[in-house]
Amino acid sequence: MPKITVLGHGTFEVESGKKLVLALEDIGVSILHRCGGNAKCTTCRVEVLEGDIFDITKIEKNAFFEKDIVDDYLRLSCQIRVNSDLTIRPVMTKQNSGLDPGPRPAE
Repeated sequence: MPKITVLGHGTFEVESGKKLVLALEDIGVSILHRCGGNAKCTTCRVEVLEGDIFDITKIEKNAFFEKDIVDDYLRLSCQIRVNSDLTIRPVMTKQNSGLDPGPRPAE
C-alpha cells in the first residue's frame, strides 16, 4: 500500500487508487472540499513536495485559471488517485481557514 506523508500530521498507509482528498479526510486531516470534489472551488488544493503523480489535468488547469492561482506544485486532492508514496502539505484546512470542509466527495 502506498504511504502519504502529510506535513504536521504524520505518515499513513493508504489504499491504492483512493482519491487523495478522501484519504486525507479519513486519516483526520480536515482538508476543505467545498464543492464536494468536483474540481471547481480549489479549496482541496495541496502542495506536492515529493512523489509521482500524473500531470495536472485540464479540469485542474481550468479551475486554477479561473481562480487566478499559479503554482507548479499545487494540485487538487480531489483529482489525485494515490498510487505511490507522496509527501504533501494541505493548503486549506478547517483549522487554518475557519470554514466548514464541505460535502464529502464521492469515491
